Amino acid sequence: MPTLVEQRNNLLDEMDGLLKKAKEETRAFSDEESTRFEEIKTEISKIDKTIKAEEEARSLDKKVPAKQAEQRTQEEAETRAFDNYIRGLVEERADVNLTVGANGAVIPSSIANKIIQKVYDISPIYQLATRYNVGGTLSIPYYDESAGTIEMAYSDEFVDLESTSGKFGSIELKGFLAGALSKVSKSLVNNSQFDLVSFVVGKMAESIAKWIENQLLNGTPNKVTGLSTVTQSVTAAAATVLTADELIDVQEEVPDAFQGNAIWIMNKTTRKAIRKLKDGQGNYLLNRDATARWGYTLLGKDVYTSDNMPGMEAGKTAIFYGDMSGLAVKIAENVSIEILREKYSTQHAIGVVGWIEIDAQVENAQKISKLVMKSA
Repeated sequence: MPTLVEQRNNLLDEMDGLLKKAKEETRAFSDEESTRFEEIKTEISKIDKTIKAEEEARSLDKKVPAKQAEQRTQEEAETRAFDNYIRGLVEERADVNLTVGANGAVIPSSIANKIIQKVYDISPIYQLATRYNVGGTLSIPYYDESAGTIEMAYSDEFVDLESTSGKFGSIELKGFLAGALSKVSKSLVNNSQFDLVSFVVGKMAESIAKWIENQLLNGTPNKVTGLSTVTQSVTAAAATVLTADELIDVQEEVPDAFQGNAIWIMNKTTRKAIRKLKDGQGNYLLNRDATARWGYTLLGKDVYTSDNMPGMEAGKTAIFYGDMSGLAVKIAENVSIEILREKYSTQHAIGVVGWIEIDAQVENAQKISKLVMKSA
């Protein structure tokens, strides 16, 4: 506790000053000096007791519940097993050995959770989407009122009511296999002091997050469709320029009921162009906002930029707007890892491939809209 020690030393200096002054003047303490001397002694005693109490508190260890301690021990064992697996070492313990499958080793849940958590932290789109962590095919029902709605109407006695309703549909989330490659220097692998697990988890999560975000935004034909099937659309009047009115049109495509958690998604070059737009009173539409999640707000909503979004190019979707919980994402938690020891040996490196199963589709079309630039 440096501040208390500093206070104690200052008090001792003051005490020495009182004694020195009385000695130089060859006299006894005055009543005031005597009172102050006793006060200093009392304050130093209190500080000493506080410092001693702090030292005693540090010497005492917190008791960890048995279940929590067991879990921590298991995680440490799994981390060590994963570290050894990457380094090519074999650990003869059945409870921590990694199961080798078709795509490599199925890594322990503690490591897989770290990767998925980092993906969650890195990609806001994945974070805000509705996530389903299950294997196999997942069928999600939804209610479609585009062709009709349930309506209330006046009626007379003995006259039949006319039936009006929407219809139920469903989307199917499958499991498309995808891999992310990360190369690790053999110098790092051979360095026993290097935290290899954290390095691999971080690099793997960055690679997976970047790929997942691209799929969620742009999709791939006959694979993950992501937001590519958004139906609420506004087409810009120009191929490379957009207007304030078009931004308002995109925002108004989403019903008020779903505006609460809506955000804008665009490329940084698109945000730069929008920053120069003004309203009729000369006020900029897009503003810096310290309270916003990503530093900017547009028409009252946060703005997120992604390198995976196209810029303002002819025929491209330049902006998505809405509540991203309207996007359903299914990702299997059973991440598997494959180590490529020979493939990159000429680079003095090993390859680490992370395999996942994923699918994503629009679950609620009313929650999201998009701005498409005019075709050339």
